Amino acid sequence: MKAVIFDLDGIITDTAKYHYIAWKNMAQKIGIEIDEVFNEKLKGISRMGSLELILEQGGKTGVFNATEKDQLATDKNAEYLELLKELSAADILPGIKTLLEQLRAANYGVALASASKNAPQILAALGIEEHFPVIADPAAVKAGKPAPDIFLAAAAQLGAEPTNCIGIEDAEAGVRAIRAAGMKSIAVGTDEAIINSGADIIVAKTELVTIELVEQLFGKQ
Repeated sequence: MKAVIFDLDGIITDTAKYHYIAWKNMAQKIGIEIDEVFNEKLKGISRMGSLELILEQGGKTGVFNATEKDQLATDKNAEYLELLKELSAADILPGIKTLLEQLRAANYGVALASASKNAPQILAALGIEEHFPVIADPAAVKAGKPAPDIFLAAAAQLGAEPTNCIGIEDAEAGVRAIRAAGMKSIAVGTDEAIINSGADIIVAKTELVTIELVEQLFGKQ
């Protein structure tokens, strides 16, 4: 089976603004200021990984115990979930709905490999959960991106060999994970980290990720 494995944020929809608001509010409560430039470092990183980066940013590494950190992450996620209630099909990024429909019609395997534990709810809010028979569980893998674990888990659940998979990402950590999994990669973005990520194909916008591009990349194998 040939399969396409998607990241969520920045590829299917953009909830980064909601993450930023929730993380910023949480950080302020413990005396840490973060801005949108710093927030870029959190792309593709797990919830607890993001919290650790914020604590490091504020010089508070080691200040909170495991229970306190769990509570901070829980509080952030509760606010994030409230913000997500605004999501609808109108928030699907350009070209993605068409791509999903075409992949399904062409009998490609499709899966989601996101660090977000809220992925099922987000796909449901967008109305596209039927296009994702496999959603890899980030809580069930040993290591998050840039480790390849979640992409390998998605491929395994699809019954696809990693070499027969293409991963689509908008974060450098995600591209590194795809490459480490032995998959072909498509990166979306224009920032320096993406341009230097080593992705097989780099495009500026999601609408440029077409089934023709996918088939072109499979043709290189």
